[in-house]
Amino acid sequence: SSFKPAITIRTNVLSSDKISVSISDNGTGIPEAIQARLFDPFFTTKAVGKGTGMGLSISYQIVTERHHGTLKCLSTPGQGTEFVIVIPRQQEI
Repeated sequence: SSFKPAITIRTNVLSSDKISVSISDNGTGIPEAIQARLFDPFFTTKAVGKGTGMGLSISYQIVTERHHGTLKCLSTPGQGTEFVIVIPRQQEI
């Protein structure tokens, strides 16, 4: 097979007060039914005892509550997945 797995990380200045960080891959993508639950606490696709399902939930909480930003998942099965974080350029103290 000529498939070469890749992960791409991009940063962008969106406006005078917002930036984005995008992490994407060229993998198999995530089915819509799973995308809808990705940030739910304790949701996992791993076997019982192999994961807590807290990683993306905690990430979502940090981005949205502590940094007043957004965290989105964009994925098309068969075309890869992209996580996009948008946060203010300046954090409130």
